[in-house]
Amino acid sequence: MKISLFPLNVVLFPEGELKLRIFEPRYVDMVSSCLRNNRGFGVCLTQEDKIMGKFADFFSMGTYAKIIDWDQMEDGFLGIVVKGEKRFRVHSHKSSKNNLCIGDVEWLSDDDNPMPVSYQNFSDLLREIVVHYKLPIGKMTDRFDEANWVSERLAELLPFDLPVKQEILEMNSASHRFEYMEDLLKKIDSDKLIQS
Repeated sequence: MKISLFPLNVVLFPEGELKLRIFEPRYVDMVSSCLRNNRGFGVCLTQEDKIMGKFADFFSMGTYAKIIDWDQMEDGFLGIVVKGEKRFRVHSHKSSKNNLCIGDVEWLSDDDNPMPVSYQNFSDLLREIVVHYKLPIGKMTDRFDEANWVSERLAELLPFDLPVKQEILEMNSASHRFEYMEDLLKKIDSDKLIQS
């Protein structure tokens, strides 16, 4: 499957939302095409200090995103909101005529298991963060028992560095994500996770 790729300094997870300000002509064209054809594009984390031709090098695993809202901003640029749908791995890529990066990707699937009892504390932590910051996902009460959803929302919200978030994105199992985050959280003062 061939999709347009948008290397960014951000890690997008499935079902996560991201606001973007579009100003480069090649990405304005990409967004216009996506809106016309009801298609999405791939978001990949850039690898700093690596430039390949007309775009930055990027990690080969990313998330396919669909545009769920858009608006013309006061500064004349295009503002869009995208939502992550599914993960992919880039097998090869090339530059198009208008300097867009086009990737040949493989879709990746996750296990779809309920929240393991041994990791219920992660669901509780997510609820605590959501309540404290009054996040909209707090209304999605039925999702807090879904292991993938909880692991991905925590990976978005917790103060991990981007390379760490990328490692979490690349894991195919929620249990592996929880194990990894558990080790990371032991190194972080729990009081700093939820600041007043």
